[in-house]
Amino acid sequence: MRREHLVLRIAVLVIGLWIMALGVAFSIAADLGTSPISSVPYTISLFSPLSVGVVTIIMHVVFIVLQIVILRHEYSPAQLLQLPVAFVFGFMTDAAVYILGPLEPSNYAESVLFCFIGIVLVAIGVSAEVSSDTVPLAGEGLALAISRKSGVRFGTAKVSVDCSLVAISLILSIIFLHSLGGVREGTLLAALLVGTIARFFNRVISPLRGRYL
Repeated sequence: MRREHLVLRIAVLVIGLWIMALGVAFSIAADLGTSPISSVPYTISLFSPLSVGVVTIIMHVVFIVLQIVILRHEYSPAQLLQLPVAFVFGFMTDAAVYILGPLEPSNYAESVLFCFIGIVLVAIGVSAEVSSDTVPLAGEGLALAISRKSGVRFGTAKVSVDCSLVAISLILSIIFLHSLGGVREGTLLAALLVGTIARFFNRVISPLRGRYL
């Protein structure tokens, strides 16, 4: 791979992570529930002194450990690059939440608008991450590991991971918050729409990816 192509791919990855972090921050501001992958960090941040970004980093470290346990000798050391990506994404998430902190929807309609903005931004970020063809986020890495070891399709493994995260978030919310916490209608919308919107953007930028990346 030519050096300039690698630099461009890394730039696309970083931009994608930032857009995704903004999407997470908008979903938090909407207070209608975050996307499945962010539901556990957000829920834990509600009853602990840890920020969403810090919990996101910890969760991704756990995902990396699980990949190693699942794949064992088949695990590629190159996948450890997911670790610095996790730190970057975690710090970006906290920065985005801080920047959007003053924004508070005044009614339910504005909350829904914030929720949809968050969903679209997360989808664009995911599309950019995939298009960079560099290092997947640890959540997707875990789904890939499960798919590779079990033989199930990646999409099925990804849904299983997302559903598990939502279930964990619900359990933590009920135990520590005595409410649904970070799991609400926005979580369901994100689960239904992010993948579809991301695939749309993938089709749009696919010609550019083949030409420049």
